[in-house]
Amino acid sequence: MRGFFQYTLDLFDTLALVDSARAAPETIAPTTPVVPGAFVAQPTPGVGHKLAQPLSQAIMPAAFTHPRANRELRLGDATVGYLFQRAKRRTIGFVVGPDGLVVRAPKWTPVVEVEAALREKSQWITRKLGESRERQARQHEARIEWRDGVVLPLFGDSIQVVLDPSHNFGAVGAQLDGVASQTTGDDGAIAPRALHVGLPKTATSEQIRDAVQAWLMRQAREHFLQRLDHFAPLLQVQWRKLSLSSAGTRWGSARTDGAIRLNWRLVHFRPAVIDYVVAHELSHLRVMDHSARFWDTVRSVVPDYAQLRGQLKDDAIPKW
Repeated sequence: MRGFFQYTLDLFDTLALVDSARAAPETIAPTTPVVPGAFVAQPTPGVGHKLAQPLSQAIMPAAFTHPRANRELRLGDATVGYLFQRAKRRTIGFVVGPDGLVVRAPKWTPVVEVEAALREKSQWITRKLGESRERQARQHEARIEWRDGVVLPLFGDSIQVVLDPSHNFGAVGAQLDGVASQTTGDDGAIAPRALHVGLPKTATSEQIRDAVQAWLMRQAREHFLQRLDHFAPLLQVQWRKLSLSSAGTRWGSARTDGAIRLNWRLVHFRPAVIDYVVAHELSHLRVMDHSARFWDTVRSVVPDYAQLRGQLKDDAIPKW
């Protein structure tokens, strides 16, 4: 079908390790497949028989449209509007991102060849587009409403922001209760620990967000330092500098000079997931690629790294 042309499948994770050669795909729900068969309306007395209508026509097909789409194609039971670009490359590239499908092809590749490649991978494309849509829906639901009483995940548990205008605590900016409350809600769950923030009840959402973010970044740095110092001797490497990142698409990076960058928003995950990212970056100080030797290095200190790596993709963290 492809003749002498080939194509590649490029896929970028919404939030992936900066130096990962195997970026994880956006996660969104697969399009529900149409059940084969035909829908036939029953005859009505005095009206006569209605023509049989295929079920795929009776059900409204899924539609995915890139905001800058310049071409459209029916792929299976879905209509896909995609951004088509000519590029200096030797193969056809498919990129499923938050905005939708982007297709890049060499200048000499006929459009009919591009569409043939798209049809051949139609199930893969529509599944990834569906997964991307679902992921964005989860992230939207996780969007934080910055107010007194908002609940946030911290190291796998929950904390609740409590505005404390008296600032009756010794820490700078905010302070977390020492233990979780033993009171329970209607569902029997233990109430989250309270994060007292030294702001008046009239504080704006931006003021609350900035105060909480500053506190979370301090917690992130302290935790990251502890875990770097834990894993570095086990991996027989030496890191030299830690920087916090706010990148929207990367969890971390490592340089040959021992500089490590970690995304502070990792504090929303449970410690085991953070350990995987820390071990991943430290392992690059021994192997600066993603060869089998690199993954063996990661596995030597985090045996279940594959499962933990998947949680970076599957878990919906708060949208900042």
